[in-house]
Parts: sequence; C-alpha cells; structure tokens
Amino acid sequence: MEYSHNDEELANQPVGYWTWAANKTLTAYVRGRLAAIGITQPQWWVLHQVLHSENGATRDQVIRAQQTNLDVGAGLAPDIDLLLERKLLVLDTGGRLQITEAGRTLHQSAAQTQQASRRRVHTGIPDEEYLIALKVLQRMIRNAGGDVSSA
Repeated sequence: MEYSHNDEELANQPVGYWTWAANKTLTAYVRGRLAAIGITQPQWWVLHQVLHSENGATRDQVIRAQQTNLDVGAGLAPDIDLLLERKLLVLDTGGRLQITEAGRTLHQSAAQTQQASRRRVHTGIPDEEYLIALKVLQRMIRNAGGDVSSA
C-alpha cells in the first residue's frame, strides 16, 4: 500500500486530522450504502435497538441508548416518526415501539449491507492490526481526558 507520507513524516502527522478524515470518509461510505437500500444510518440504529429489545422499547429508551452514536441522541425523534409512518415500526398498546415484518425484512437487508461494508472497509487489515489501532485510539482518548467506557 502506498501511504501519504514516509514513516518519519507520518509519525508527525496530527491524529486529529486522520481520525476526522477516517470518520468523514467511513461515515459517508456506510450511509451511502444504507441509503441505496432505503434507510438512513440513524434509522438502522433505531430498528436494531427495537429488534433486540426484549419487549420493544419506548422512544426515550431508544434515544438514551443511542446518545453516544455520533452525538445523535434526541435527533432520533424524526427518524422514529418516519419509521412509524413507513410502518416499519408500530406502537403497541403500552406505547412501546415494536418492529413489523416489513421492518424485520429491511433490518435484515441493512444488516447484510453493514456486514458487506465492514468486509470491504477491512480488506487487507488483519484483526490484529485493527485491534491495535482501536487500542491506540482509546489510549489517546484517555490521555486527553476522555472516557471510553461507554463506547
């Protein structure tokens, strides 16, 4: 693989730039792939959360559970409404969100899309190298006073 700089120069590059560039590129890639099947990334998160909740979930539970996902939090309310309008979710008599059969079908398609995206993005990257990269980033976050316990 050809890199942007030689090793000495690359070691002096700002991690903030490269983490921003990775975030921007990878988020656009994933969101584009999901958009191609008719769902946004936040809507995918909502469907996934509701599907894996034992008895459905309230709006507040879904929003709280997603607070740390790219700072989305309360911004999920319109996505929840759209999923209800599209009949991918319904409200049960107790006011809990439940996934419909159409929602399950779209969730399954989105899960396959996410798995294919991960395989593509991870091409040529052994799990050992990926693990090292994440551990280094977590140490940097901690060194800068951040918390990685909820990530």
